[in-house]
Amino acid sequence: MPEPTVAPTTEPAPAAAPGGPASRPLGVAVIGYSFMGRAHSNAWRNVAAFYPDVAPVRMQTLVGRDGDRVQQAADELGWAATATDWREAVTSEDIDIVDVCTPGHLHAEVALAALAAGKHVLVEKPLANSVAECEALVAAAADSPGRAMLGFNYRRVPALALARDLVREGRIGTVQQVRLSYLQDWLSDPQAPMTWRLRKETAGSGVLGDLGSHAVDQLHFLLGEHVTEVSGALKTFVAERPGPDGTEAVTVDDAAWATLHTASGVVASLEVSRVATGRKNALQIELYGTTGSLRFDLESLNKLVLTQTGDARTDGASTILVTEPEHPYLDAWWPAGHVLGWDHMFTSQAADFLRAIATGEAVHASFEDGLAVQRVLEAIETSHGRGGTFTDTGN
Repeated sequence: MPEPTVAPTTEPAPAAAPGGPASRPLGVAVIGYSFMGRAHSNAWRNVAAFYPDVAPVRMQTLVGRDGDRVQQAADELGWAATATDWREAVTSEDIDIVDVCTPGHLHAEVALAALAAGKHVLVEKPLANSVAECEALVAAAADSPGRAMLGFNYRRVPALALARDLVREGRIGTVQQVRLSYLQDWLSDPQAPMTWRLRKETAGSGVLGDLGSHAVDQLHFLLGEHVTEVSGALKTFVAERPGPDGTEAVTVDDAAWATLHTASGVVASLEVSRVATGRKNALQIELYGTTGSLRFDLESLNKLVLTQTGDARTDGASTILVTEPEHPYLDAWWPAGHVLGWDHMFTSQAADFLRAIATGEAVHASFEDGLAVQRVLEAIETSHGRGGTFTDTGN
């Protein structure tokens, strides 16, 4: 079975867009202007300032269904033009990179069209709402001259990139068990209004796909192997919420729990929730090895706690402030000790994608990585339907 990539399985030739970065900046279109669209727009606006080695980009088109609102967003964020039909952007000769930040049910349709048009494509996680759609996207990416990358932005948190390096260097021995927890509380109020994220037809799943995808990808990323077997349970605590036309049924999960097994024998526990009162954006990852451990909390994202054993006089936890230029991604930013924020990882992600376009170097996360995550998520849902029995993921 394939390992998770920090690189795709094939090495395409350097893929300059039509016109090429040497002749003009790469034209970017972001599809979607809400939460993720704003985060990605901010990244495209800043990437050249902090990563001057990458090809220049032109923020050409911001796409959204509401013409007035997308124009307001474009004015605020610095886009040259707007469109209300994504098809216009993905076929335009002015566009070289299509960045998909729509609700999940549109990911596959938009990305498939962009790949067919030969564009470079960045898709915000999760890759799509089903394994079948992910498989179609993997196949399309393999056949397209454009580069394709999946936006699991937490791979660019310097502390997590450092954790991956330390695991690979054997600094905590052989990893045996992992605890993954991603808790938020923005739906803890039963009167919180209905959104597309609470409808299965648009979101695919609830917190499992929204937050669980991040946690599972981090497990794959940090360990360098895939989850092969799961046991899971899902729960919807608030069955109905106020919608635009009255009370509406919630058709996805509010919380999920799972036990995850890898081929090498690592056992991981997973808990995700959007109704965990008091937790705002708490992605917590703990890796326990034979000679040490690592702990990370996204609410303190510049810190990584390392414990190493071997000398009883000094055994214990050390907190690393991950702000040194020797740490991953930090040489692009501020002097040592000056912390980064949530937005910086999107800018680093854009820089990595631009380098891959210019040089043909490997991308991460790849569409194959997104498929591997979706297989785990669907297996957890299947296990829940079977009363929690262990279920093979197909990875």
